[in-house]
Amino acid sequence: MITPPSAEGPPRPLIPPRAPCLPIPDVQRIVAVASGKGGVGKSTVAVNLAAALAATGRAVGVLDADVYGPSVPCLLGLKGPPKLEGEGADARMIPLERYDLRVMSMGFLVKAEDALIWRGPRLHAALLQMLRRVAWGALDVLILDMPPGTGDVALTLTQAVPVTGAVIVSTPQDVALQDARRAVAMFRRMSVPVVGLVENMSAFVCPHCGGLSTPFGQGGARVEAERLGVPFWGAVPLEAGVRAASDAGIPAVLESPSGAAAEAFRGIAQQLEAVWDHVPENR
Repeated sequence: MITPPSAEGPPRPLIPPRAPCLPIPDVQRIVAVASGKGGVGKSTVAVNLAAALAATGRAVGVLDADVYGPSVPCLLGLKGPPKLEGEGADARMIPLERYDLRVMSMGFLVKAEDALIWRGPRLHAALLQMLRRVAWGALDVLILDMPPGTGDVALTLTQAVPVTGAVIVSTPQDVALQDARRAVAMFRRMSVPVVGLVENMSAFVCPHCGGLSTPFGQGGARVEAERLGVPFWGAVPLEAGVRAASDAGIPAVLESPSGAAAEAFRGIAQQLEAVWDHVPENR
């Protein structure tokens, strides 16, 4: 939706009023993993990034904010519903835990076969409850697995809490990179630092001969990162083992730690840790 044209200038995008932007108690950093479109493996990157950080001893939480298509329960082999802590208005959901990760998702609250047909206000209220009515405990970082696109759900999240930084995920092909540009523009418009860009599914690793092929092109995200002035955090290859581990509910960094994809995920985690001292904390 845009504002009507006026003599003062061209139409401008209409951004919803800002909600109270308050920190989540005891959560030091909030990192959004986002993409401008679906189908680029954003949730897989988010889960493996979180698992790689937790493997170094960090206290890590994961919020699956893709409420219409939650993937994190499947990727981590978790099922709800969560238990409650406290009673009445003070009750909070206890996140489910696996692989040293504290996890919350709409997928724990609805049946897998049910379609979530909610309009904006109810959806936004549910998101804010998953942020603030969850007993996260002390966390070094809360990873937000953002919904695809740059719509009102993404705006609600970036307005409601002080997001430390955003990691953008794309494949090498032009159609994905076009949407990645929009994601970068949205976060910059919301004054959220874009700390890195990741090229996922950069090349297919043949499980038989180890050879590489590039079905989605090659190197496009690196070029785009340079054009946008965003640090390029590496390329994650497309491996059959990552798909198998994801279907089994195990992050690839734990299932196949010596694989090329696992190595790439650990490299992304290391680069995220390296920038923590240069971006504001959740406060």
